[in-house]
Parts: sequence; structure tokens; C-alpha cells
Amino acid sequence: MLGELYDAHAHRGDAADGTARLPYHDLWVEPAAGNALVTSVRDGSAAADAGIVARDTIIGVDGIPAAARAAASMPRCLSHPDPAATAFTLNIAVAGRRGQPRRITLRSAKGGKRAVFLPLKITPRLPDVESRLLQDGYGYIVIRSFSDQAVVDAFDAALLRFREAPGLIIDVRQNGGGDTAVARPIMGRFIAKEKPYARMRRRDGDHLSQLWTEIVDPRGPFTYTAPVVVITTRWSASMAEGFPMGMRGIGRASIVGTPMMRLGAGVFPLHLDRTGIQLQYSAEPVYDVHDRARSLLEPDVLVSPTDDALAAGIRTLDMKRKASS
Repeated sequence: MLGELYDAHAHRGDAADGTARLPYHDLWVEPAAGNALVTSVRDGSAAADAGIVARDTIIGVDGIPAAARAAASMPRCLSHPDPAATAFTLNIAVAGRRGQPRRITLRSAKGGKRAVFLPLKITPRLPDVESRLLQDGYGYIVIRSFSDQAVVDAFDAALLRFREAPGLIIDVRQNGGGDTAVARPIMGRFIAKEKPYARMRRRDGDHLSQLWTEIVDPRGPFTYTAPVVVITTRWSASMAEGFPMGMRGIGRASIVGTPMMRLGAGVFPLHLDRTGIQLQYSAEPVYDVHDRARSLLEPDVLVSPTDDALAAGIRTLDMKRKASS
């Protein structure tokens, strides 16, 4: 039933090993002549370690053609073909199975066919917040999660170090999301008065509720007023999409990077009392302050997945400083 929605935000919370992984595990692919064209590879993943790069074409997974694996996951109730469903199921196909390694057959962007083995990889747990001063004098803060209130304190401590910095880069490229209650106070450090940052609706049966507006309140011992850039990637997901959208909405940041994961709604949990299945579903579609769906969010400065987004962020800050001088 969840597969009929082809929504990466709608999934079981208790899925077992051997079941399909969520799409966008470590590869982002698009349909290409019945195969899967790689457009982005997650940094530090088994796929990146194996040398898979953008513009490679995945032909098969575990000895099965990619298109055939995708077909097995296609929604069954579509009244007409939907390219979004085709792309979604291809991404399920290349993600493989939970708890299992994968063998990928691909045609290289440079020519030639090869097979690569992708073992299970446990990524080392990194701090939710890290920061450093860049050579240009700009502050650089990485936020890897919005799931813990301690993130707010860690961000505040980093911002205090960079209080006099002429610009700030906030990096949410490896951030899988979290809670509005964590992201909103961080946004509050950049404004001196209350501002709207998003609009929302709630799903109610076969229709949507009226829009309401979400507000950010100013917060902290000081307001950081220098230019800000938020850098993103395909693996900036959920609240890590809402945060850059909100920072742009309050007029305090430019978004630099690739399009994000396109998870366009807040989620609610659901417990099926007869089976005990735990799941979540997209309950509250999110829009920017101009009523554009978050799922359609695009960066202000688009960066190729193979280019250096941090360098592009620094260039953007340089231009902002020059424009304001």
C-alpha cells in the first residue's frame, strides 16, 4: 500500500533485513533508455568507495536488470504512466536490500562495462555540529541533524566564535532532517524581528486544510547580520530542506548546491493496532513563503554534483560582500 504513494517519506519504521531499502540510499538515478543513469553519489558511501560516479549507467543489480527490479516495485493502481513513479522505483531498485551487500553492473561514463561489489558499510558516527574558520575569514558550520535539542546549543557556541566573521556558510549536505523545534531556533539567530518562514496544510481525508503560516521568533544574545549561505546536496532531506528554504524565506541566506531530496511534507507516525506495524506518512505538505511546494525547491546557485559546493559557497559570499560594499 505504501508503494502506491511512491514517497520516500512514507515508509515502515520496523522494516526487516531483506526488505527493500528506502530509495536514495547512496545513489540518485534517473531513467535512461530502460536503465538507471547515475546523477549523484553520496559522499563516503560504499558506492563512492567503489568508484561509481555521475553519468555512469546502472544496468543490473544482483544479476537482475535494473528495469526488471524497478517494475516489481511499480504502483499497481496508476490510471496512467507517471514518470515520477518510474524514477522512484528505479531508485528503489539500485538501493538494494536492507542488511545485504549489492553487486552492481554498470556501463562507465568513460566507456566499458564493469561489475562492482558494494559491501555493507557502517558509517562512523560524526558529531551533529562541527565548525571551523575558513581561510577567507568566513565561518563554516556543519549541521548533520536537526533531531536533538543539543544541536541548538552547539550551534550557538559555534556562532559565538564567528560573531565578527564577514560571512557564514552552513552545511546541511549530509543532514537527514529532524524536528522543526530544533531548526527554528537556529533560524532565529539571524533576524531581529518575527518573520514568516514557511506555510503548511494538513491532509484531511480527500482534501487539504487551509494554509497556515509558520513563524520564526528572534533569539539569542545577538543577531548575526553578515551574509549567509546554506549548502545542500541530494541527501539534504526533510527538515534539512525546510531549513534552507526557511533561511531564504526570512531573507537571510542563499542556497548553494544541488537540488535536495524533495521530501515535501511533515510526517506523522501511524500504528496499525491489529498487525503492530509501525509506519509514517506525509501528513502536512510544506510550502515556502510564496506558496511554492517545498518538494520543488531549487538552489539559488546550482552546483553540479561533481563540483565543489563549498568553493561555490565561498564565491557566493564574496559576491554578496562586494555587492553590499
